[in-house]
This record gives sequence, C-alpha cells and structure tokens, in this order.
Amino acid sequence: MSKKKEKAMPPLGGADAANTESRVVDAEIKLDIPDDEIWTYQVEGLAAPHINKPFKNFIAKKILLTLVILVAVSLSMYFSIRTVQNETFEYEKNDTGYTLSKFSNTGFIKELDIDYASSVSYDEGNSDPDTNFNIDKDTSIKVTSVGPYALNCDGTVKVINIGPDVEYIDSKAFYSCWSLERIEVDENNPYYCDVDGVLYNKDKTVVMNYPCNHDQYLREKYGITEELNRVTSTEEYRQKIQTYVLPSTVETVGELAFAYTNLREVYLPEGLKKIETLGFFKLHEPGEWSNTPSLDSIYSYKADDVADTALTDKAALGEIYLSLPEGLEYIGSDAFSYNQVLSYLYIPDSVNHIGHHAFWDTVYKEGGELKGVTEINVAADEESFGKAKKGDQWRPQYDYMLFKKSVGINYSAERAN
Repeated sequence: MSKKKEKAMPPLGGADAANTESRVVDAEIKLDIPDDEIWTYQVEGLAAPHINKPFKNFIAKKILLTLVILVAVSLSMYFSIRTVQNETFEYEKNDTGYTLSKFSNTGFIKELDIDYASSVSYDEGNSDPDTNFNIDKDTSIKVTSVGPYALNCDGTVKVINIGPDVEYIDSKAFYSCWSLERIEVDENNPYYCDVDGVLYNKDKTVVMNYPCNHDQYLREKYGITEELNRVTSTEEYRQKIQTYVLPSTVETVGELAFAYTNLREVYLPEGLKKIETLGFFKLHEPGEWSNTPSLDSIYSYKADDVADTALTDKAALGEIYLSLPEGLEYIGSDAFSYNQVLSYLYIPDSVNHIGHHAFWDTVYKEGGELKGVTEINVAADEESFGKAKKGDQWRPQYDYMLFKKSVGINYSAERAN
C-alpha cells in the first residue's frame, strides 16, 4: 500500500529563489501492513475501522430507528383509516362519524342522499349512463357533517336528502349548485329541517339555503311549464314563483342563504337580527349564467305567527312596510351586492354593523342617468349613524368623471309608505 507525500524543502534565497517558484519533491511512501491486520490497521490521524466492532450507542440508535419506523407506519395506517375515498365520494373522520368532504358527480347523479358513506358501482351490461350505476351505502359509516364546498358548483344534482344523523352543514357546502331544486331533511334529524325544500335549522331561527334552482321546483308544483322572466312574467308568476316570506321565527339569514336565486320580492320578519355575508348576493333571473338582476323589493312585516313561506294571504303578515326590518342589527359583507333592480333602501336605526361592500354595485348609469339605489335612507341622524361599524366601500359607487363616487346618505329619513 503506498501514497505520495509532499516533502518540505529548506527556504530558498538569492538566485535560487528568483528562478524557482517551488521545489516540492513527490516521494513514494510505502506502508508495510501485515495481511492479518489489513482490515483493522489504523493509519495515524484517522479513525479506527469498525470492522467486527460495535458502533458507539449502537443499541440505542437501533431502538430509535425502530421507533421512528413504527410511528411512520402508525401514522400511515391512521390517515388511511381516517379518509374514505373513491372517485365520486370523499369522507373524513370526525368526532362523531364522518364528514362528506367532496362529491364529484359522475355527471348523471340527480338525487343525492347524505346519510351513510357511499360509493358507485356500474352495470357493465347497461350502456345507458342515466341508469347503469348504483350508489352503494356502507351503513356502518354514518355521515354526520357536510364540509365547505362539498358540492362546489355541481350542475346536475336536483335533490339533496339530509339523513337523521347529520348534525353540521357548512354554509358553503352547497355553493353554486345551479340545478339544485330542493333540500329535504329526515324528520328525525334533531338539528335541521326543511320548509318545502328550503333548508333551515331545527327551530327555524336560521334560514340556511334557498336552492339556486328552487323556482323550477315551484313551477312544477304550481303547474307552470314556462320559464318566465322579468319581461314576460305575470302577477301570478311573480307571487307564486318569485316571492318568498321568511317565517316569523327567523332571526338570522345565513351566509349565502339566497345567493344566486331567482326572487323579486322578499318579506322579512321584524324579529330578524342578522343578515350574514352574501345573504342576498346577486339574485338574478332564471338561467345558470343569467346576469339580469331580479330582486327589486325588500319588505318587512310585524306579525308574530307566520309559517307559510308563500304569499297566499297578505293580511296574515299584519303591518307591511318597504324597508329592512326594525330591530335588524347586523348586515354582513356583500349582503346585497349586485342587486341593481333595487331602487329603494331604508336602514333602521337599530343597525350597528354594516360589512364591506354590503350594497356594492346596486347603482348604475343608463343614458347618463343614475338608476338603482341612488341614495341610502337611514333612520338615524348623522352623529348616531357614524357610531355604527361600517366596512370599506359599503355604499354603492358609480362612475363620476375619472373617479368613483359613493351614493349619498339621507340621514334622519322618514320611511317610505
């Protein structure tokens, strides 16, 4: 065994230093290592070989490595058990059962049960995509909640059936389900109920979801075959299809509750306290991509015992006035955005919170004339109203020369008859 080693030379000086940059001599060094020591021989300055010798703390390190592997395997098994997943349904374990976290429609599922973990199986001998599949349920796995965006922008499901064990439904669970006509809740569910296909909490203090295509269900219910719009609708159509009365028990309009729906008139009870974020966001005429606004009137009523959500008897509502209800305290962000057909807005002095963009884009110009909500009427005086919490750009704005200008506020206003 040999290696080359640099040998230091004495210092150079004079002519030798001037003419020579380096005088390094490579000398071959030979190490005489006995054959029986070839694997254990230690070169000076280097660590001794570990051949046939234990490493330091070898047992402790081996135990530690084993524990790391066991933990990794356990975590892998935990998450594999925690998530139940297939092409159409995804579920995640929660404290009381499983959460439906994602539903990816096959394109042909029009009615969906949310009660047990489900999967889809196909009949290979059937070529009809409307009928060649079955939804198989595992009744040992209860679904107890529905997560946010579980049915995000589904365009096929028309009916959702909520099972008896579902105890939590996220407000964004059925976001923009364009074909959804009704949500029906098992009568034994202690947390939720429906009123003619509209989702409420059990005691009907919160309206949670008025399905995007509920007007189609109402057309079938009343035997109206035409899909009328603002131009062609009749008074009967407006009353039966495009008018909704919130029960007198309702205290909160939930987040996104009426977003993207086709309503022209709503009647709010005087006991209503909160309208959450996006509560009445961008109501529009029929059609998934319609940009024609529909909501033109917001009424409030004073009667205490109203359960019928159809406007079958105006007298049953008692006193009715054109305004947000007295006693309302909270208006969430974007609560009424993009409802350009609204022309009158009155805010009672009970309101102490208005979120950002609450009435955004409810005014516009046509032929140089302002239309929509051209001013905001408030019951409170300027000083009192100034104490209410208000988010950025809560008032609608319109083009003014090269700038945007907010509509004015009429303080201490009298409510219109």
